[in-house]
Amino acid sequence: MAWISLILAGMFEVVGVLGMNRIKRDHNVKAYLLFCIGIILSFAFLSYAMRSLPMGTAYAIWTGIGTVGGAFVGMFFFGESREWRRLLFIAMVLAAAVGLKLIS
Repeated sequence: MAWISLILAGMFEVVGVLGMNRIKRDHNVKAYLLFCIGIILSFAFLSYAMRSLPMGTAYAIWTGIGTVGGAFVGMFFFGESREWRRLLFIAMVLAAAVGLKLIS
């Protein structure tokens, strides 16, 4: 259950990043709510996951999901670069997260 909570925490981190992007563009209450709800739920699920997972592993996976998710959202929804070197480094972040899962 801790790993599912950690994945949810990372996904809500991406929701928080989407909220930040909307705040940058819109400055409305809905954008601030999206940001706040995403971050609050992200930390809640991360806190739950860290009850049974090592802190270093949980934090690394959480930031990895947020980083990769934010990059993919930027590429697919906001026209950010899809250069092969960027994709290579995103793949490296994913490989590190999988490696941490395998040794935990």
